[in-house]
Amino acid sequence: MNPEGFWQMPRLWWRERWLLVGVVERELRGRYVGSIGGLVWILVHPLILLAIYTMVFQAIFRVRLPEMGASPFVVFAALGLWPWLMFQEGLQRASQAIKANSTLVRKVAFQQELLVFAATLAAFAAHLVGFLIALLALALFGVDIHWSGLPMALALVAGLFLFTLAVGLCLAVLQVFIPDMEQILGPILSVLFYATPVLYPLMAAPEWLRGIMTLNPVLHFVEPIRAVLLGNAIEAETARPFVLVAAPLLIFPALLLFRRLSPYTEDFL
Repeated sequence: MNPEGFWQMPRLWWRERWLLVGVVERELRGRYVGSIGGLVWILVHPLILLAIYTMVFQAIFRVRLPEMGASPFVVFAALGLWPWLMFQEGLQRASQAIKANSTLVRKVAFQQELLVFAATLAAFAAHLVGFLIALLALALFGVDIHWSGLPMALALVAGLFLFTLAVGLCLAVLQVFIPDMEQILGPILSVLFYATPVLYPLMAAPEWLRGIMTLNPVLHFVEPIRAVLLGNAIEAETARPFVLVAAPLLIFPALLLFRRLSPYTEDFL
């Protein structure tokens, strides 16, 4: 795909917007809204995870980390858990977008990256609603949520979306040719979860390990989102170069790889 073709893509996507809207609506209705299980996944499942982590780390291991400051563990973990779930769910859905719509890919000629975009968007939209509800619930229980930091937090979520979309585009097209990638992705996400400061602050990690952990791109979204909502805007400033420059630029090579391989996906589906 040459640069000229790249800049024409928004026009092509607009021409096929009917497909994008239809796929997003199907993703939301089928997986999130259309069943009791979908509602559980959006709201109850993250709360169950949060309760388990709180019980294990607070009641059993009695973890006390000064780096958390005055924030209770349940609040600290909640503000990191929902952004992680957006990334995890978005990446898992995106990686399966082409194979899950194999019939459509074989029968209709369209921009296949729209499927990946729709899957990622649906996952982020669903969990963002859950995140906002969680923030309101925390505020009602007396937690001092800094609502002035919400615009910056949403900007960081947008950057996380772009990053997830870029990785999802690569995985979605490679998944067609390398079926084992589905089995590989699960363990990688499990390791990445504990390598991301969701349940602990980065400063609680040993100094020799922090430099390695900062190579984890998800860290540069999760920590700043939590920081601005807890009133630590200075800490979030370090994420701006990655969010404003690196994450959007990743879309270009990801789309390049996707468009190079997508013409051959029909032969392998």
